[in-house]
Amino acid sequence: MGVLDKLDLSQRLDREEYERKLLASQRRLQQLRLTLGGQLGTGRVGPSILVVMEGPDAAGKGGAIRAMVSHLDPRHYTVVNYAAPTREEKQHHFLWRFWRDLPTMGAMSVFDRSWYGRVLVERIEGFCTKTEWKRAYKTIEDFEESLCTESTILVKMYMHLSDEEQLRRFHNRAEDPLKRWKLTEEDWRNREKNREYEAAAEEMIERTGTKLAPWDIIPAEQKRYARVAAVDTLVRRLEEGMRRWGMEVPNIAEATVQKTPVKSAD
Repeated sequence: MGVLDKLDLSQRLDREEYERKLLASQRRLQQLRLTLGGQLGTGRVGPSILVVMEGPDAAGKGGAIRAMVSHLDPRHYTVVNYAAPTREEKQHHFLWRFWRDLPTMGAMSVFDRSWYGRVLVERIEGFCTKTEWKRAYKTIEDFEESLCTESTILVKMYMHLSDEEQLRRFHNRAEDPLKRWKLTEEDWRNREKNREYEAAAEEMIERTGTKLAPWDIIPAEQKRYARVAAVDTLVRRLEEGMRRWGMEVPNIAEATVQKTPVKSAD
């Protein structure tokens, strides 16, 4: 039994608890983000923040990303979405297109899908050879070790949900004219290969989860729970990363919402 099979997908949050927990987690994330960017604390610019989001179609990656960044200043983060590589990108090393989007010191980027496509969709759909995707595990591990050693706090999350919940979300998208664009024939076809994708994900997690760049598996059966879990995971990994880089982690009490209203100047 793999790590995905052992995942507890029954975890839920009611709306009141969700809103309370999400606000607290977002405030803490904002505090850490500003500190790493040099806007709070000593003014020292810390390492870059790179969040990699993976998971099956309709697992809620977009909603989790919104929960991470919606409260941040738009100047303080970048979100990059990756689809199939272009003709030019195919003529380069498979990591080339990701290198160009890596965040600078003190900056933050979120990758909606990533270089792990090599050992997931490219592997399952036959877009690369068996030799190429098998070789990619070591290439990715070395790449990530270099990032984490030189300049980056790398946070990797895999969001997982059941086949039944995925199907329900597919139907909801199909019925909503403003969400229908998210659903393609390819998404429906991929459902038939869910077990193959899960097996590939299990191997990916086992072979590329390292001390410097571990995988965090997010139970995504309920969107509210998954969003809070994703923000909490990012907060925890940033705190760990700051300690590893010799930065003082700010007091969490300073991120709490003021209860006393500020008086008006008039």
